[in-house]
Amino acid sequence: MPTIVPKSKAPKVDFCGVDEYYYIIRADLNVYMRSTNFNKGKDLSVFNIHQACQDGDHYLAHEDDFFYVIKGNFFRRVSNLNKDSGAIVQPLHPNCCGGDHYLSAFGHFYIIYQSKKTYRKVTNLSTDGDAVEYTLHPNCRNGLYYWGIKNYYYFVVPHDKWGIQYFRCTDFAHNENSETFSFHNDVIPFLPGGLSITHGPAYGRWEAIKTLNNDSKTPITLKKSISKKVGYSKEKMQSVENSWNISMSYTYQTGTLMEALCKQQLSLSAEYGGKSVNATKENWEEATEMTEEIELTLQPGEKVYIWQYKLGLGKDDILFCRDMKFDDDANPPTEIPLPPARE
Repeated sequence: MPTIVPKSKAPKVDFCGVDEYYYIIRADLNVYMRSTNFNKGKDLSVFNIHQACQDGDHYLAHEDDFFYVIKGNFFRRVSNLNKDSGAIVQPLHPNCCGGDHYLSAFGHFYIIYQSKKTYRKVTNLSTDGDAVEYTLHPNCRNGLYYWGIKNYYYFVVPHDKWGIQYFRCTDFAHNENSETFSFHNDVIPFLPGGLSITHGPAYGRWEAIKTLNNDSKTPITLKKSISKKVGYSKEKMQSVENSWNISMSYTYQTGTLMEALCKQQLSLSAEYGGKSVNATKENWEEATEMTEEIELTLQPGEKVYIWQYKLGLGKDDILFCRDMKFDDDANPPTEIPLPPARE
């Protein structure tokens, strides 16, 4: 069963929240999603991340007023990730460095150390003010992502028979007032690996688009026009993006954000519903029929199969690759014609 990629393997992805809004940060794609309710899929808007706020290791929001972008042992505090408003850069206190997750709630900052099964609560990330460390309750230790708002903590839990869910509580040490929520289907595709949850895991396969054979007793030379579809089936994925309000002045135009999410999904390992391939150099224009002229000589009794490689999600073909392969074997080729994705 494919699942979403945890933060430990997606360092440029994060969650954060304030009292009114929740955010999913996709710094790997330089965008973020804002919602008033992940469970109901309400008010879904997507924005650019300002250049100065990109490539953060962690993102958190604090008391409606500020966002913190942690990069290494420093943080950048801004009032708007889209505009880099009111930016201040300060060092993290040494005791506040090296956390697995950072969040803010109840007027404090929290640093999750999953390997130690502890969390640290402070009033100031630069001074380590009023620091206290607690043991994480067992039910709060396996979060894939953590975030907070004024009066609650949230964390995403691993995919199980109930699907993609997140928990809400008011105390990490005792797991008090715990509630469970599911993500709306319009939110899940924005998560790393989420397209495999809503559409099915990625596949790659060769399709026989033409078969030529020589039934005569003499060699023959054939000139044929081979028709094939090349490009990206944009209409298959457009409905997902249509549920989002895209508010971007650069980075992505209509349709290209979903294209970027598809490329990222295909690059993931099978564990996260991907195919481990780098498809960025393929033709990602709207899929169209193309004709290619070929000429070949067939010996008596010879049969040639013409194959094309395609990639898809679930049951839908989404990318028709340009290259064709000719052979005399009725079984599909075994090699993958695309370069492997970087780990």
